[in-house]
Amino acid sequence: MWTVRPSIKAFVVGATTILGMLAGAWAGEPQPMADDAAKAASGRVLHMQTAFNPELPGAGEGVRVFVKTLKRISDNQLHIKIIEPGRIAPTRDMLDAIVSGDLEAAFTWSGYAAEKAPVLALFATVPFGPGPEEMTSWILEGDGGKLHSEAYEKLGVAGVPCGMQGPKGGGWFRGDLDTAQDFKGERLRYGAIAAPVVQRMGATVVPLPAGEFFYQLQQGRVDGGEMSTPAMDAALGFDKLGLPYYMPGWQQPSAVLDFLMRKDKWLALSAAERAQIVTACRANITWMLSRSTHSQALALEKLRAAGVTIKQWSPELLDALRRNTEIVLKERAAADPEFAAAWENQKKFVAQSTDWRSLSRLP
Repeated sequence: MWTVRPSIKAFVVGATTILGMLAGAWAGEPQPMADDAAKAASGRVLHMQTAFNPELPGAGEGVRVFVKTLKRISDNQLHIKIIEPGRIAPTRDMLDAIVSGDLEAAFTWSGYAAEKAPVLALFATVPFGPGPEEMTSWILEGDGGKLHSEAYEKLGVAGVPCGMQGPKGGGWFRGDLDTAQDFKGERLRYGAIAAPVVQRMGATVVPLPAGEFFYQLQQGRVDGGEMSTPAMDAALGFDKLGLPYYMPGWQQPSAVLDFLMRKDKWLALSAAERAQIVTACRANITWMLSRSTHSQALALEKLRAAGVTIKQWSPELLDALRRNTEIVLKERAAADPEFAAAWENQKKFVAQSTDWRSLSRLP
């Protein structure tokens, strides 16, 4: 769970704002009737730890929507009790906690499992890779869903794609980054596949928990790096830093969120219950896709109104980042045949739609 330092007032202000927004958003829901309470008493309850604070936008809201959707489509017979981040297991260790039985279920990011199954990095963050619509299509219409399921099954886990996050912001930086040379010597917060990419550019990667980044950046202990989407960054008060915000988020055009259970516990559910969870997850992906574009646009308006300068990466710098990304991905493919096959499958699937995307979009 993120630690809020007393000196970081922006975190408190942002979180309070989001709490108020969400309270208002759900206030109009009808109150449960007596028969609903009776059904709830007889239904199954799953305890699910989340990697995301449910009171924050994007992935956090997605946790709440998924739980409410599942309750409705199961006719109040399948409930999920949300366990806050870090309560039972550290977020990065939730997969291990699922396997050991310490956690019954988890709602998390595919990238946390990539250390044990490198192929899952292709669902978590592929710099210059598929956007959210393309990633969703690969999972639901292509071979992505099968590859995703097989990767988790080898770990003894049932993994269901359960949310789709859109592009991150490119990051917050204390100085201007216009050329590849400007990366040299910079201390930057990046993770996953993007970390070795910026290292190849001459930067030093500083691993930081999300809750520490604001403070370290404010104090000048790091020079910049990625946080999250504009909506999340705005909610967490990053506009208070007085730093430029770079676009686009080359390092993560999309990210898959997963619902996890240990395979034997998943199979212990009835076929109807498993189908209801899968259906609620697909509905959650749809909800997140439909909400993302508008919520990010509103967040950018808020950031600009607060005085944030939105900057775009220079074509020269994007070309350098793209070249180094290709090198890093090829190195990973050479080291892992499963990663190589899945990456090739993903690229081929996305490429099949290139002509249609080009012809169907108005200039």
